Amino acid sequence: MALRINDIAPDFKAETSDGPISFHDWIGSGYAIIFSHPKDFTPVCTTEFGAVAQLVPEFEKRNTKVLGVSVDSAEDHRKWKRDIETVAGCPADFPMADDSSLAISKAYDMLPAEAYLPGGRTANDTAAVRTVYIIGPDRKVRLMMTYPMSVGRNFAEIIRALDAVQATDGVPIATPADWVPGQDVIAALSLTDEQAEAKFGKVDMRLPYLRFVAQPARA
Repeated sequence: MALRINDIAPDFKAETSDGPISFHDWIGSGYAIIFSHPKDFTPVCTTEFGAVAQLVPEFEKRNTKVLGVSVDSAEDHRKWKRDIETVAGCPADFPMADDSSLAISKAYDMLPAEAYLPGGRTANDTAAVRTVYIIGPDRKVRLMMTYPMSVGRNFAEIIRALDAVQATDGVPIATPADWVPGQDVIAALSLTDEQAEAKFGKVDMRLPYLRFVAQPARA
């Protein structure tokens, strides 16, 4: 069965470019993002992981760890990091997991379960492997995105989505289309008008079911 929002993210042990990890333990008390990609030493992936390297401080501000995954070896990851750092202009301070066994890719539906990748494979053999998972401190899947090989990921959107996940986590609000932090949010329909006003202050009633309020401050 495919993973769904609010499923427990599969746990796994993996060798990474920074040493061995046990995924659920590695997450700790914060959030985690898994970025899978087709293959090391490929052009789009190098630009993507260069973007991740540049954004590591932003992820750290959000108490979020990032993990790259591909079906290449940890040794290859360590060699490829040099290219990533050349493109990024900064260190690639995040681990990349060795998934040469396909265990992670299969557990996270990153490629067909029956996939067989012989020696000498090319990036085209793993075309389905370009997925993003945001995982909460409770180890539940909060968000999933999948891109084709020809489309590089928009990491500004991934940061925005992470902000929205964290802003709404445990709070009776939702974020509207194109929301960015600091903009108004939508009061949940589980609240009456009176409850929404008592909890969030002024309520901007656009429609009976569309009520905007100021983004609440996090504790």
